[in-house]
Amino acid sequence: MLIRYKKSFKKIAMGLLSYMPQEKELRTLRETIECYENNDERQLYLWKIEEDIVGVVGVAIGVKNVEILHIAVNPSYRDEGIGTEMIAEVTKAYPDKDVVPGAETTPFYEKCTKEAGKGCRL
Repeated sequence: MLIRYKKSFKKIAMGLLSYMPQEKELRTLRETIECYENNDERQLYLWKIEEDIVGVVGVAIGVKNVEILHIAVNPSYRDEGIGTEMIAEVTKAYPDKDVVPGAETTPFYEKCTKEAGKGCRL
């Protein structure tokens, strides 16, 4: 289930974001979280399974599209289709916009959409 980020989930979100190669440094992680907290055009979501938060997806909301800037899944939950589900839920959350990958998320996005068998639009 996709849930909106709240400050009470800050450490969990930072931990999940740290699985992205460009988010390894603590300073970078803090800046990324602050950007999502302080910018209305960016939204961070967490993926929850029962009581566990196992994934994160961050988006930039534009006029015509929603760009996936960050997406990561806890290694213990990988290869279960969670990335594909997160992308599908983001697509449902913004039905009037095209969901597109950012530069850093393109390989993961393409893998997920290929597995879904639906090209670039879920």
